[in-house]
Amino acid sequence: MNDPVHDRATEIFVAHRDLLFTVAYEMLGSAADAEDVLQEAWLRWVRVDLVQVRDLRAYLVRITTRQALNRLRTLKRRKETYVGPWLPEPLLTSPDVAENTELSEHLSLALMLVLETLSPTERAVFVLHEVFDFGYDDIAAAIGKTPTATRQIAYRARLHVDARRPRTTASPRQAEAALDSFRTALETGDLQALLDVLAPDVVFVSDGGGLRLAALRPVEGVDNVLRYMAGSLTKAGGTFTSVPTTVNGNPGLVLRLDGAIDGVLALAVEDARVTGLYYVRNPEKLTRVESETPLASR
Repeated sequence: MNDPVHDRATEIFVAHRDLLFTVAYEMLGSAADAEDVLQEAWLRWVRVDLVQVRDLRAYLVRITTRQALNRLRTLKRRKETYVGPWLPEPLLTSPDVAENTELSEHLSLALMLVLETLSPTERAVFVLHEVFDFGYDDIAAAIGKTPTATRQIAYRARLHVDARRPRTTASPRQAEAALDSFRTALETGDLQALLDVLAPDVVFVSDGGGLRLAALRPVEGVDNVLRYMAGSLTKAGGTFTSVPTTVNGNPGLVLRLDGAIDGVLALAVEDARVTGLYYVRNPEKLTRVESETPLASR
C-alpha cells in the first residue's frame, strides 16, 4: 500500500538530490563520502513532518550540512595518516557545469584544495554562502550558530580563501588552449613547448594514497616539475595516451598507460600559463571518471 507522506518526501528529496550531493561533495572532496552523507540525510528527512517545514530546500540542505560536518571531522582525522598529499576525488562533469562559471571555479581541484585549509565550520559557511548563495540565517540554522557569528565566520573564511586562491581566473578558452598546448607537448616530449606553457612557479601535486607511486610532497618550480615528470614517464614504461575531458567543471585529462586508466590530471591556469598540476592516481578516487556525475548549485 502506498504511503502518500513517504512518497511526497521521496519526491522532494529526489528533486533536490543533485544539489545536496554537490553541497556534500564541496564540503568533503569525496564522492563516496558525499553519497554516505546523502544516505544519512535521507534517513533523517523521512522522519520530518513536512507540514511544519517552511522552506523544504533550505531544510534539506540544513540536514545535509550537519551530516557533512560530522563526516568532515572524521575525514580530518583520516587525512592525518594519509600517505602523501591528499587531493579531492575528481569528477567527470557535464558541459552545463563548465558553463556555470562560478560553480566550476569553486569545484576546481585547486580551489577545493584551498578549502582543505579551513576548519570544518568555516568550510561549511564558505561553501553555503559563496557557492550556493544561502543567506546567513539559513546557514546559522544549519551549523548551530547565531547569524552574527555566522557572518564573522564567513568573513574570516573569505579572507583566508582569497589569500590563497588563484590570483586571476582563466577564461574557459584560455584554459582549454593551455590544456591543448600542455597535452601536445607532453605527448611529443617537446621540452621547450612545456617550458612555454608552464609558469616558472608551477606546482605539481600528485595523490597516490599509498596505493600508487606518487610524489610524497608537492614539487615546486618549473625545472623540478619537468625533471619529475620526465623521470615518472621513464619509470612507467609503456605507452601513455591522454584524453581531454571536463574534470569538476574545468578542462582536464584522463591519462591511460597501455590503455588502462593511470590517473586524472587537472590544471590551474593563470594568464594563459599552467600554475598548478593536480594528478590523482589513487585508484579508489578514479571510480567517477568514465561517466558524468550530475551536479547543481540551485
